[in-house]
Amino acid sequence: MRFFKNVNVDWIGKKNLFIGISVALLIATVISLLLKGGPRYGVDFSGGTLVYVKFKENPQLDAVRAALKQRGLGESTIQRFGAESDHEVIISLDQTFTASGTELDQGQSKIAETLNLSFRPADATGKIDLNNLGVARLEAALGGLPDISRTLQKQGQSRIASTAALAKALVDYRNSHGGLIRSFDELKTAGVSDEVLTLLREQFYLGEFAVIKTEIVGPKVGKALQRQAISATLYALGGMLVYIGWRFKGAVYGTAAVLAVFHDVIITVGFFSLFDKEISLTVIAALLTLVGYSTNDTIVVFDRIRENLKILRREPLTAIVNKSINQTLSRTILTSGLTFVTVVSLYLFGGEVINGFAFAMVFGIIIGSYSSIAIASPLIVMWYDYQGKKKSLAKAANY
Repeated sequence: MRFFKNVNVDWIGKKNLFIGISVALLIATVISLLLKGGPRYGVDFSGGTLVYVKFKENPQLDAVRAALKQRGLGESTIQRFGAESDHEVIISLDQTFTASGTELDQGQSKIAETLNLSFRPADATGKIDLNNLGVARLEAALGGLPDISRTLQKQGQSRIASTAALAKALVDYRNSHGGLIRSFDELKTAGVSDEVLTLLREQFYLGEFAVIKTEIVGPKVGKALQRQAISATLYALGGMLVYIGWRFKGAVYGTAAVLAVFHDVIITVGFFSLFDKEISLTVIAALLTLVGYSTNDTIVVFDRIRENLKILRREPLTAIVNKSINQTLSRTILTSGLTFVTVVSLYLFGGEVINGFAFAMVFGIIIGSYSSIAIASPLIVMWYDYQGKKKSLAKAANY
């Protein structure tokens, strides 16, 4: 399928305009990064707290996000975790919301308190959430309830004869059943008597969610991930340089392609800085995808240039490159256009989890297609023009 026939655009004649646009975008990127102190890294790279939360019912992420926003945690990242039937999400808190030394307790408490604003049952006023207490805190809460202590003592030889034993039995049961107690009646199987259950109902409620695990991503780990991400990108670019240089039997093609892709990655990172979006591991995956996608697009144009150099030997290089770009323009529009529609759909409807990935691909495809035509190919012409002038000067010097 060809959208355009007999296209005759002088792309190389406009190379100064294209280079000017690229230089302006690169300058804007550098200025934005300098003003903001570098990219805004996600928890994966900057460190922070990861809080794993399990809900009784399938959670509405918009409701969770709204609850976090009410407490000033609107920048937190929320994503589903595990099978959808598990009703689990991960909430990422960066280091601005945690304090060194007590991140685990503070992160867990902050999330539990915040979600209670939206998910606390109406009849739970004055009661304690049994689903979000550890053994120590639950034992302390039970110890302050004389009726429960007396009832436990009356049970005599029962294995649950103290508040400490009761707290341990309740938490063990909860942990062995997915981190949530859904009904007080369930606790009968854990050896809790009817009398104690009645007293528990009076003082406690079963929350709609539970914080089942909290993890810390330290700054050292984040820095290591940053280095690995940069290394992965540079290794990919180096591999492309070697492959294209071998494929086209000339370092100039590989260098032009790698410079164009490097240009794409830097400008895409610049858009993240300009729009104040964070860079996470999924964004790095998008940038690596962009490296391959943009290089593939460039190779298609280079292949056509190589073919036309054999066929149109008497024509100037500028005319051959223009003709090659125009001949592959329909293919570029078709493939890039369809991919662009897909990633725009992912960005608009894919949800928070892949938003960063889709954002990178939306701008990356535009920049990558642009660079294949307006950066990589003109670099080839500029190099050969430079080589031609160099030979002419050397020849003139010999006379």
